[in-house]
Order: sequence, then C-alpha cells, then structure tokens
Amino acid sequence: MTIIFNKPYGVLSQFTPEKGSDWKTLALYGLPKGVYSAGRLDADSEGMLILSDNHDLVTELLDPTRGHPRQYWVQIEGIPEQTALELLRNGVKIGDHVTKPCNVWLIDPAPSLPPRNPPIRVRKSIPDTWIALTLTEGKNRQVRRMTAAVGHPTLRLYRSRIGKLELSTYKLKPGAWQELTAEEQKQLLAR
Repeated sequence: MTIIFNKPYGVLSQFTPEKGSDWKTLALYGLPKGVYSAGRLDADSEGMLILSDNHDLVTELLDPTRGHPRQYWVQIEGIPEQTALELLRNGVKIGDHVTKPCNVWLIDPAPSLPPRNPPIRVRKSIPDTWIALTLTEGKNRQVRRMTAAVGHPTLRLYRSRIGKLELSTYKLKPGAWQELTAEEQKQLLAR
C-alpha cells in the first residue's frame, strides 16, 4: 500500500514523538498500520509526503543515485535578481556540500495554498516572492539552506510534486491522504 499525504505545517514525518518536542506526529491522521514515510519533510515544511509498506518503492525513492525529481514551491523573503536564481540553478555551497544543478523559476501569480497556521511572519518593508525549485537530491534542510545562501530566507516551503505525481491533482486538504494506484506509483518514479 502506498499513500499520498498532504502534510500540514507542524507535523513530523514520523509516527513517534521526539522527546521534548511539541510537534505533532503522523499518528494523529488515521494512517494504516505498516506504512512508513518514504523520505522526509521537516515539521516546518508542508505538502506532499509519500508513505508506503512497499520496501522496494521506498528504497527506489530514497536512493540518491536515482535522482528522482522533487518540486518545491518556496515563499522567500525579498525579490531575487537573476544572479541569485542562476546561483541556485548552478549549485550553491551549503556547509561542505555544493548542491547539484536544479531547475528554478519565479511563480507568478503565487500558488493557491490554504493559509498556514500559524501564518508566516510578514515584514511590511520587505516584499516576498514565490519560486519553484526542482531538485534531484535531498540534503538536510537543503531548500532552506540554498535560499539563505543566496540572501533570500525561506518563509514557507511546500513540496508540490515527486516524479510526475502532483499533489494538486488530488485536492487533498492539509492532513488528508489517499491510497495510490499501481499506475500512480509508477508516476512517482518517472523523471
């Protein structure tokens, strides 16, 4: 069984709580027994999370040599110049790692997403912009670290697609999930 889940803000991508943490867990959403997260979204990130009991599918999705594309919609602080977008496209240094080249573009108009609870911080004197990034790797907090490296901190992060499977197709509200068909599972692995 493989499930697509629209992970809300403030939820860990795991079933057990972390000691000393106030974050919610997947255990609150009535998910079937035996499924586990095929990848992670940090508690402060939202959007598409895949859960499965299919070990081969999970291994395939997580194998860094396979380079499965994942698309993120990112609300950033400020308005990026083309030089910042080119830096993101070509790879930026985050810690000891230089990110792989990726696709990056401005999203205009902004994507239609439900309001986040709690809302992002808003600065009246600093505008914000939505960009899309399609990555084929997944380092810890990579998108946030990439946008910060080019001077545009992430305000909101939403995973919209894995492979060719798009979350918007399912009209799932935050916290809702649906079982995927065999054909839909193949779309996860498509490039």
